Amino acid sequence: MAVNVYEGMFILDTNRYGREPAGVSGQIGEMVRKHEGELLASRLWEERRLAYPINGQRKGSYWLAYFRLDSSKVARIERECQLSDSILRALILKVDPRIVEALVSHAQAPHAQPTPAEVRPRAAAPVAAVQLDEEEAAVVAAELDNM
Repeated sequence: MAVNVYEGMFILDTNRYGREPAGVSGQIGEMVRKHEGELLASRLWEERRLAYPINGQRKGSYWLAYFRLDSSKVARIERECQLSDSILRALILKVDPRIVEALVSHAQAPHAQPTPAEVRPRAAAPVAAVQLDEEEAAVVAAELDNM
């Protein structure tokens, strides 16, 4: 079977994540390792209000993960996500091999929240990074709405 790199966007139950962040987010790494995969990067992307309630929840913690996994085992992870009480939604996409390194290194980089004063005077480079995140958010949100 083919081993590929996948990007997973998981919407976690904010209440459960707030009470036990390591345990809730750790479920993702455990699922990947359970199915003989390798977790490359995993981090909190953001917390935000959901467009519509999911299982009675109005807020979600978006968790971004990149992992290497046998393609035949992706469906098993998706099924585990559906059965999890902590994971409200999940979207797993195969990453083009040409951009794996860039995506994983970006996900591993520390992301400090800039203050408004820091955002205004900066030139095009930081703005481009923010635009990329917004595009990624729009794609993920559209895919999650179609689930």
